[in-house]
Amino acid sequence: YTSGEVRLWDTRTWDYTAPILEPMHGPGDAGPQPRVSFVRINSSLAVAAYEDGTISVWSLMFGREPVHRYQHNQRIQALALASEGATVATASGFEVKVESPDDKGFWQTTETFEIQKLVNFLNLVPDVMGSPVTVAAAEDVVYLLKAEDPGKVLHSVYGQPVTCLDVSAREAAFGVKTFGWLLNEPNQVLLYNLETSQCLQKMGNSIGDFTCVNLQSSPPNMLVTGNKDRRVRVFDLRKSESLCSLYAHQLGVSAVQMDDWKIVSGGEEGLVCVWDQRMGTKLWEMHARHPVRHVWFNSHSLITANVPDEKTPRGASIMDDDLTVHCKHRGTIYAYEFSVDQLAVESILPICRSSYDEVTGYNYNIGLAVPYDNI
Repeated sequence: YTSGEVRLWDTRTWDYTAPILEPMHGPGDAGPQPRVSFVRINSSLAVAAYEDGTISVWSLMFGREPVHRYQHNQRIQALALASEGATVATASGFEVKVESPDDKGFWQTTETFEIQKLVNFLNLVPDVMGSPVTVAAAEDVVYLLKAEDPGKVLHSVYGQPVTCLDVSAREAAFGVKTFGWLLNEPNQVLLYNLETSQCLQKMGNSIGDFTCVNLQSSPPNMLVTGNKDRRVRVFDLRKSESLCSLYAHQLGVSAVQMDDWKIVSGGEEGLVCVWDQRMGTKLWEMHARHPVRHVWFNSHSLITANVPDEKTPRGASIMDDDLTVHCKHRGTIYAYEFSVDQLAVESILPICRSSYDEVTGYNYNIGLAVPYDNI
């Protein structure tokens, strides 16, 4: 939150009260707490980065006090947490720091990398044996940061900034923005092998910038991207043209994820859409006021977050008289459940239980593609 609070939610129980994770504040720390700029979570850790350059790491097993805390001198531009295990990477100014605990559980700075440009995107490569490997996109350069090869450049084309980044265990995919005078080379997504540092594939052919890419949680040999041109595209990594292209959002796509048959996309206008990739049709959509900044799903649940662009609008302070303005400007987090085994009939919305011979009921703001269908 902009108040400096970090809350930890358990989405498996709906009546769960989220505890506030305590930042480590000394007795002399008066005044408002710094705002939270990034949060990350995996199966064992939660991490938050604050506007003043502080990073706090909590263990999900032990209480609300941070197990580790460290500081950058400047604002943090990017934060990455390993998908498994305990490795945190942060970028501030021209410095990338990697922190992890040693064999005895004491946290330490594993690596510090100095690079020439300001980092926009940062990812830790999953499933790496030995010392951690970090991929950082800084303006128009993509660095592969390893202990034994600290400043290795994976990709660099002057004047062509990287617009999004994702990594898997062996590959990195990122969007590259080209400019008008190179009409023969529109914006693309490049796929690189992290072991050989070779460019494997150039995908896409779009006038708009690629705004989000999801490689890590996509099915094998697949990749899903979102673009400013309002389209969601699915690529086969063995071909350069897209398998399907969905005209999804009015103001550009901001978050995207796919599995074997469905795609979930979020847009700048606040719409979350669930698509059937095989038929290229929209199954349902849900709208909230602010841009969708986060989408995550597995086989049984979906989490989406609508985060406002303007974090401190006028009249939105808790101290102001008009609290409706305050509520309106807050972001929203939604947790959905895909009912796989429909055990309790009551848990399914009436609109979703209606058959063709019934009249339509109130649809709870969920726009179903076929409202009378049995789902």
